[in-house]
Amino acid sequence: MKYLIAGLGNIGAEYANTRHNVGFVVADALSVELKGQFKVERLASVSRVKFKGRTLVIIKPTTYMNLSGKAVKYWLEKEKIPIERMLVVLDDIALQPGTIRLKAKGGDAGHNGLTDIIEKLGTNVFPRLRIGIGDDFPKGYQSDYVLGEWSKKEVELMIPRIHRAVEAVKSFVTIGIGRTMTMFNNQ
Repeated sequence: MKYLIAGLGNIGAEYANTRHNVGFVVADALSVELKGQFKVERLASVSRVKFKGRTLVIIKPTTYMNLSGKAVKYWLEKEKIPIERMLVVLDDIALQPGTIRLKAKGGDAGHNGLTDIIEKLGTNVFPRLRIGIGDDFPKGYQSDYVLGEWSKKEVELMIPRIHRAVEAVKSFVTIGIGRTMTMFNNQ
């Protein structure tokens, strides 16, 4: 069984430690834990790893956040992975920092990366793992906030939450979205 794990973020050193790149951080942590290595391929950095008899194709799109759908669609088709075995990992300003929420489907909640994936795939019915980054910004400054770097206090909070998100991904690929939601959404 093969799964696509798509961590969303923006490429480039200037975005490396920003809140918007938490999907990349989870993808990196998952790859490291499962002894994978990213290689730049078409439209994404890709790490192929094994976990409990499953193959995980972990991607970090190189298309920038707002065009994530192009990379996600390409890799789903290239690897012949059914959409229900894809998990998109992304940031969410509507959730408190470090909060983890899995959903089997849903809207884009104003997230441009998710908007593009929904448009390119022609459906909003696919699993996603949303990681809260909070909304501590004045009106009109959302872009500055999500593209801003984590504070020291936020980093301390997020480190164990990143590990928890990796555990949620591993649970998703072994027991499915329903049971994983039950285990992780209320903690």
